Amino acid sequence: MAVFSKLSQDRFRRFRRIKRAWYSLLILSALFILSLFSELICNDKPYVLSYQDRLYFPIFQFYPEKEFGGKYLTEADYVSLRESSDFKDGKNWMILPPIPHNPLHSYIDLPGTPPHPPSARHLLGTDSSARDVFARLLYGFRICMLFSLILAAISTLFGILIGGVQGYFGGVVDMVMQRLIEIWSSLPFLYVVILVGTIYSRSFMILILVLSLFQWIGLSYYMRGEFLKIRNLNYVKVAKTMGMSNSHILFRQILPNGLTPVITLLPFQIIGGIGALTALDFLGFGLQPPTPSWGELLSQGLNHLFAPWLAISTVVCLFTTLLLATFIGEGVREAFDPRASTN
Repeated sequence: MAVFSKLSQDRFRRFRRIKRAWYSLLILSALFILSLFSELICNDKPYVLSYQDRLYFPIFQFYPEKEFGGKYLTEADYVSLRESSDFKDGKNWMILPPIPHNPLHSYIDLPGTPPHPPSARHLLGTDSSARDVFARLLYGFRICMLFSLILAAISTLFGILIGGVQGYFGGVVDMVMQRLIEIWSSLPFLYVVILVGTIYSRSFMILILVLSLFQWIGLSYYMRGEFLKIRNLNYVKVAKTMGMSNSHILFRQILPNGLTPVITLLPFQIIGGIGALTALDFLGFGLQPPTPSWGELLSQGLNHLFAPWLAISTVVCLFTTLLLATFIGEGVREAFDPRASTN
């Protein structure tokens, strides 16, 4: 027995034939999976460190500074350690990640004042706090993708539930809920973000919670229309006459046949999530510093026009990510186009 229906398999084959969308999905997925292992790719902590004939694994375990000849019990600064004369003079060694920089470490020992231009040591330069730009872009990409995916999942759940209930029951239920949605959507979103952020701090989950309270509204309109259309089909009427519960009809009968708006809008919801987080960070209402953020880098680029590498590198990353997601969304929409099945 096939896991997916013939219609789903046909849609997937049509999507694969759209090369631009298929390769965009592969590239964006590969980049996201790589970003999940950012600590192993881009970090100033070594994989393995040999100090005084003892082996340490700093990237996987915490070691205090005192372990390496320091005075304090705070975590060792491995950048300073590998540059120290004591470490270089002995038989000590360390194996570092391919990009030996941490997005939160400030390289204040570099000559001149930050932001520093691109160099062999820092391929994309440093920001206004002397932190490596490439490291902050990589970690910022992971935060953007995780934020947008979680936001899209929560918004989709709310959109399906609220839009589905409206479309299935119709009548007074639909009218009352629609009026409430119109009132809710008229609330000034930015003011809500500022207010909640001031009271509860601007954490990752707080921002997702606030944005998810508004992000579902657009999808609920589409789901409402799908459920209004499907509820009058014969198989739904038969299910009602057989005495099936409303929840069974909603989620087992109608929903599987009304997921087209969800799937076609998902890539664009991800785009919206990335754009929303970047805009909030740019305005200073997003994640708390010093969290790696594309919006914060764009803001630095605006404030330091003499350091164009800040804005250029961030814009290129943002443009590429949004372009790939847009290609995926267009491909999904074309694959789910009912007219395509007749071609």
